[in-house]
Amino acid sequence: MNQQIDLRGTPCPLNFIRARLTLETLNPGDWLLINLDIGEPEQTVAEGLRQAGHEVIVEDHPQDSDAVRLLIQCHGG
Repeated sequence: MNQQIDLRGTPCPLNFIRARLTLETLNPGDWLLINLDIGEPEQTVAEGLRQAGHEVIVEDHPQDSDAVRLLIQCHGG
């Protein structure tokens, strides 16, 4: 894992913007772990990053049943 950010409690669309800005600092092929609230934040961020061409893997958050982890592989563009 190259980098990690915690966006739990961060409202939409600020969570998506922060995720995109963080991905811009990574190299192609690098991974970003995002801790995120389930529901609308999860859907908005995951779908937006997929549309931007990044690989998105959604996992349960091991310490918080109201959160998920998104594993994002940066496409670099």
